[in-house]
Amino acid sequence: MGPWIVILLSLCGILRGQEAEQTSLEECCRDGKERGLQGQDCMALPLISEFITCRIAQEQCCLAVMENTSCNHGVAVARERGACEALFYGSICEAKIAKTCCHCCLLGQAALKQGLSCNLDLSVLPQCGQVSRTCCSEGLPEGEAKSTLDQAADNRLSNDMDNPTLSDKCAGGGPCSQHCFDNGTCSCFPGFKLKPDGHSCEDINECLLGSHHCQVGESCINTEGAYRCQREVSCGTGYELTDSNDCKDIDECEVGTHNCHSNFVCQNTQGSFRCQPAHRCDTGFIQDALGSCIDINECLTHTEPCPPGQLCVNTVGSYICQRNSPSCGRGYHLNEEGTRCVDVDECLGTDVCAGHGCVNTIGSFRCECRAGYIFNSMIRGCEDINECRHYPGRLCAHKCENVDGSYQCSCTMGFKLASDGRNCEDVNECESNPCSQECANVYGSYHPPCAAVYSLFPDIDECALPGGGHICSYRCNNSPGSFHCTCPPEGYTIASNGRNCQDLDECVTGTHNCSETETCFNVQGGFRCLSFECPPNYRRAGESRTIACIKSCQPNDVSCLSDPVHSISHTVVSLPTFRDFNRPEEILFLRTTAPTHSALWPGAHSIIFDILGGNVHNAFDIVKRYEQGAAMGVVRQVKPITGPLRTVLKLAMNHVASGVISHRNIINVHIDVSEFSF
Repeated sequence: MGPWIVILLSLCGILRGQEAEQTSLEECCRDGKERGLQGQDCMALPLISEFITCRIAQEQCCLAVMENTSCNHGVAVARERGACEALFYGSICEAKIAKTCCHCCLLGQAALKQGLSCNLDLSVLPQCGQVSRTCCSEGLPEGEAKSTLDQAADNRLSNDMDNPTLSDKCAGGGPCSQHCFDNGTCSCFPGFKLKPDGHSCEDINECLLGSHHCQVGESCINTEGAYRCQREVSCGTGYELTDSNDCKDIDECEVGTHNCHSNFVCQNTQGSFRCQPAHRCDTGFIQDALGSCIDINECLTHTEPCPPGQLCVNTVGSYICQRNSPSCGRGYHLNEEGTRCVDVDECLGTDVCAGHGCVNTIGSFRCECRAGYIFNSMIRGCEDINECRHYPGRLCAHKCENVDGSYQCSCTMGFKLASDGRNCEDVNECESNPCSQECANVYGSYHPPCAAVYSLFPDIDECALPGGGHICSYRCNNSPGSFHCTCPPEGYTIASNGRNCQDLDECVTGTHNCSETETCFNVQGGFRCLSFECPPNYRRAGESRTIACIKSCQPNDVSCLSDPVHSISHTVVSLPTFRDFNRPEEILFLRTTAPTHSALWPGAHSIIFDILGGNVHNAFDIVKRYEQGAAMGVVRQVKPITGPLRTVLKLAMNHVASGVISHRNIINVHIDVSEFSF
């Protein structure tokens, strides 16, 4: 029993092995096809059976699908682009198959164009010939295409019958709809896949499977046995989309869609066109939109067309370079060569200082004024010093009268001027025998009869006698046999003659209380602490008693440059209370350099003085004079003012040219009126 059992078991194993091998081949092939459609590596597929034949079936069926897919790609490239220069993806083998099928398809297309038969008698591989015939037949009418394919099938059948290596299953094409292998299995053309019946073929939708090679910006469109890539966006203005899905430039000049004027010629460019002038302009001209020639301003269009130091002047069709003459400012003029600015010596020729000493400086000059005059930096001239105003109560014992360049002293009734020209001496009226009886002389007057007076009134009250009010400038105090004078308790001191009150200069003696940021100004009977701040775009200049703010604009500051005010100055004037006011008093002089002929032709250039504010009770006015070749504004007190009073008289010196104010100087006069007449 033992040997037979062994033999039976062996036979059963052989039968089961044969049955398993025969059953698994179809499954192995089907698995290989599916993995080939997924793009897996056919030489490294996972085995589904232990038999070597199953592995062979997997690999061959996978390779057949990969070959069909690659060939289908090559045919699609040939159909769409008419060339095989595109980059083929996949392995080296897949790219080679795709390129081969692309070339074979081009053979069929070339035969169709040359009018040859699609059944070319060329010694090519059977698959190449089939692809060539298919691509050739696509351009033939339907009847001719079918006849060509039938003829190809007949030829293939004849070749198959003559080929002893093919089995009877493939004779005449066999049951396969497209292609038959020598082992009796069927395959499909590129772009098709085998149906489950193993004989029929159906189109592969490469767009659905993602096996296409369309680039970014292209859409995949499936076709019978292939696919094509179509651009998703338009080509843009000036281009059109071709059948091969490429953007081609539109020649607007050829199709007549340009808008060039009749004087221009159309020239095509990529995506657009240009209108070139039919007749070009000469050098130095440019053509406008209507074809006219317009002169080119080379001085503006060229960068530094002339050498340094020369000025560019445009001409018709060209330009010239001229030597640049610099513009010299005030106080300078061009040298004889006209190349640079040199200082003007203002002291030569015209008497700019009106008889005073002249000192030339670089770009300007200054005047060395005679005694009794002071240099005014604003008007650049010498002006008279009103000594009676500057030094009230210090120069004359009684009355002080200003004269040009100096002053004069005078005395009240009952007194005469002393030999020093400043003090006053009592006049002895009794020497002239004004009465028939005895005369008693008193200070500033006389009193008859002397004998009776001395006998009845031993003490004479000089302060109460007629004319006694002139004994002291402020207050007279009688004493036995005499008298003495006193001054206000603050701001004054008694003069050396014992009768006049003399102003104390607190700014000089240091008895003021002005801070470091303030300036001390002495006035009659006191002082003032003033602080002057220049407004924006002005810088400070001037002397201690006259503060000036000169305009200094920043570059490109249009509002500052257009402001007509060139300077703003401040000065202080101290005035007494005039007890016997009977005529206008000149208190300030504003001198200019405007020529006197402006009075005859005011339209050319003139100076207009004006009071802008601070004129209390209209007590001040300003008149214009012409002295020593220049205009001068004289500020006068025309009405009496009883102090104490303070005001700021705002004056304007307007320079007018052709009826328009070219520039203006503002003078702020701080007036301080004392409550006393000294």
